[in-house]
Amino acid sequence: MKSAEIREMTVEAANVRLQELYQETFNLRFRNATSQLENTARIRQVRREIARIKTEIGSRSQQQVGA
Repeated sequence: MKSAEIREMTVEAANVRLQELYQETFNLRFRNATSQLENTARIRQVRREIARIKTEIGSRSQQQVGA
């Protein structure tokens, strides 16, 4: 998911997506530990997407406080 797509999301939608990504991270880490994960790069992709969403949520809360 690109940053532009994240900016278009509402805060509620971003939080829902964030929870989905946390669940996916758990599943990927579990599968990696049991040697069932084929694409290990997906863990990194998910972590970066989580960071993008958290950054956008944080910047929105800063804008609300400053306004």
